[in-house]
Amino acid sequence: MNAQKKEQYHHIGLLLLRITIGILILFHGIANLTSNYAFIKQVLQGYHIPSFLAYGVFVGEIIAPILIIIGYKVRGSGLIIAFNFLVAILLAHSSDIFALNQFGGWAIELQVVYLFGAITLFFTGAGNYALSTDSKWD
Repeated sequence: MNAQKKEQYHHIGLLLLRITIGILILFHGIANLTSNYAFIKQVLQGYHIPSFLAYGVFVGEIIAPILIIIGYKVRGSGLIIAFNFLVAILLAHSSDIFALNQFGGWAIELQVVYLFGAITLFFTGAGNYALSTDSKWD
């Protein structure tokens, strides 16, 4: 396989990663939005953190995923999502870090996939099939 074809496949892979991570987190964000962040507010209150901070999840689960899907400011959006899911794991899923689910899988595997998918996008950038390629980072 020639280098040009490898390069094309690399950018198609980044596009697929962006779309997959972006859409799945966006669905997650829409579900939280429709509940007015009730679960997140409850978790924050349990840690004596002001519940209005739950609205910050809007940025990490609605705005950032949309930017990732369209390929604009992907590295920064990846960091925002990674931070969002790191906080979610620590606050809402800390009891599950060393637990398995009923099927034998890691109890927080979904949150970890989102976390590391976002970190991967931070390191790789958007690729060529994007609104902006974050070229200043290259």
